[in-house]
Amino acid sequence: MSVPQTITFITLGSRDVPVLRAFYAGWGWRELPGGEADFAQYDMGGVRLALYSLELLRAEASPDCLPPEPGRWSGITLAVNVGSREAVDAAYDAAVQASARIIARPVDREWGGYSGYLADPEGNRWEIAWLPGFTPLSPDSA
Repeated sequence: MSVPQTITFITLGSRDVPVLRAFYAGWGWRELPGGEADFAQYDMGGVRLALYSLELLRAEASPDCLPPEPGRWSGITLAVNVGSREAVDAAYDAAVQASARIIARPVDREWGGYSGYLADPEGNRWEIAWLPGFTPLSPDSA
């Protein structure tokens, strides 16, 4: 047997789950039932995104390491792909209005698409992107 080539869950270790929960609600995201003070989850069109207490996650996934320092980038980006260049601009502007921190405004990319980067209150990097020929799934269509 091999490891299935799929991603089913992405968990962001959070220093303050209520702050991130409010941030993503500002993006218009609907939290799934069953959340707790230190846990929230969202349906991302076939993948679940979870917010989980950084200390609790560290105890499970990295008990021998210190948590990452606040304000330092982890080297990981998450992407929301949309159906057009115009949709990148609209989603990017909506995220900024919901208090996302601007990292890099949308531009044409050498790989043929168009994208920009934002950060949530804990510095997690999000790319809002359009890739010609890629049709993203939405949570409502999955």
